[in-house]
Amino acid sequence: MRTRLARVEAQEDVMDLILNSDEKRVLMEILEERHRKFIVEISRGKHHHDFRSTLQKKEQLLESILHKLEIVQTGELTSRSA
Repeated sequence: MRTRLARVEAQEDVMDLILNSDEKRVLMEILEERHRKFIVEISRGKHHHDFRSTLQKKEQLLESILHKLEIVQTGELTSRSA
Protein backbone atom coordinates (compact mmCIF):
# COMPACT_ATOMS: atom_id res chain seq x y z
CA MET A 1 0.00 0.00 0.00
CA ARG A 2 1.39 3.39 -0.97
CA THR A 3 0.70 6.50 1.04
CA ARG A 4 0.52 9.99 -0.40
CA LEU A 5 2.59 11.88 2.11
CA ALA A 6 2.01 15.48 1.26
CA ARG A 7 1.42 18.09 -1.34
CA VAL A 8 3.66 20.90 -0.26
CA GLU A 9 2.96 24.18 -1.99
CA ALA A 10 5.22 27.19 -1.74
CA GLN A 11 4.98 30.35 -3.78
CA GLU A 12 6.39 28.66 -6.86
CA ASP A 13 7.35 25.10 -5.89
CA VAL A 14 5.22 22.01 -5.46
CA MET A 15 6.48 18.64 -4.31
CA ASP A 16 4.51 15.41 -4.27
CA LEU A 17 6.08 12.56 -2.36
CA ILE A 18 4.54 9.12 -2.40
CA LEU A 19 6.04 6.55 -0.05
CA ASN A 20 5.02 3.12 1.12
CA SER A 21 4.80 2.45 4.86
CA ASP A 22 8.39 1.21 5.18
CA GLU A 23 9.78 4.18 3.26
CA LYS A 24 7.75 6.58 5.40
CA ARG A 25 9.00 4.93 8.61
CA VAL A 26 12.64 5.12 7.51
CA LEU A 27 12.29 8.75 6.41
CA MET A 28 10.75 9.68 9.77
CA GLU A 29 13.56 7.90 11.65
CA ILE A 30 16.23 9.70 9.64
CA LEU A 31 14.61 13.11 10.03
CA GLU A 32 13.98 12.63 13.76
CA GLU A 33 17.63 11.65 14.29
CA ARG A 34 18.82 14.69 12.34
CA HIS A 35 16.48 16.88 14.37
CA ARG A 36 18.04 15.57 17.61
CA LYS A 37 21.51 16.30 16.24
CA PHE A 38 20.52 19.87 15.35
CA ILE A 39 19.25 20.43 18.89
CA VAL A 40 22.49 19.11 20.40
CA GLU A 41 24.64 21.16 18.04
CA ILE A 42 22.68 24.35 18.75
CA SER A 43 22.79 23.78 22.51
CA ARG A 44 26.59 23.46 22.52
CA GLY A 45 26.84 27.17 21.85
CA LYS A 46 30.45 26.98 20.63
CA HIS A 47 29.63 28.43 17.23
CA HIS A 48 29.66 31.89 15.77
CA HIS A 49 26.29 33.64 16.05
CA ASP A 50 25.63 33.53 12.27
CA PHE A 51 26.34 29.81 12.10
CA ARG A 52 24.13 29.17 15.12
CA SER A 53 21.32 31.20 13.53
CA THR A 54 21.63 29.13 10.36
CA LEU A 55 21.42 25.93 12.39
CA GLN A 56 18.34 27.21 14.20
CA LYS A 57 16.62 28.07 10.91
CA LYS A 58 17.39 24.61 9.53
CA GLU A 59 16.14 23.04 12.74
CA GLN A 60 12.86 24.99 12.46
CA LEU A 61 12.44 23.87 8.84
CA LEU A 62 13.08 20.28 9.86
CA GLU A 63 10.49 20.60 12.65
CA SER A 64 7.99 21.88 10.09
CA ILE A 65 8.66 18.93 7.78
CA LEU A 66 8.36 16.45 10.64
CA HIS A 67 5.09 18.05 11.70
CA LYS A 68 3.69 17.68 8.18
CA LEU A 69 4.75 14.04 8.06
CA GLU A 70 3.17 13.39 11.46
CA ILE A 71 -0.11 14.97 10.30
CA VAL A 72 -0.11 12.67 7.28
CA GLN A 73 0.72 9.70 9.46
CA THR A 74 -2.35 10.38 11.61
CA GLY A 75 -4.46 10.85 8.50
CA GLU A 76 -5.37 14.50 8.99
CA LEU A 77 -3.75 15.82 5.80
CA THR A 78 -4.82 12.90 3.65
CA SER A 79 -8.46 13.31 4.57
CA ARG A 80 -8.31 17.10 3.98
CA SER A 81 -6.67 16.81 0.58
CA ALA A 82 -8.85 13.97 -0.67
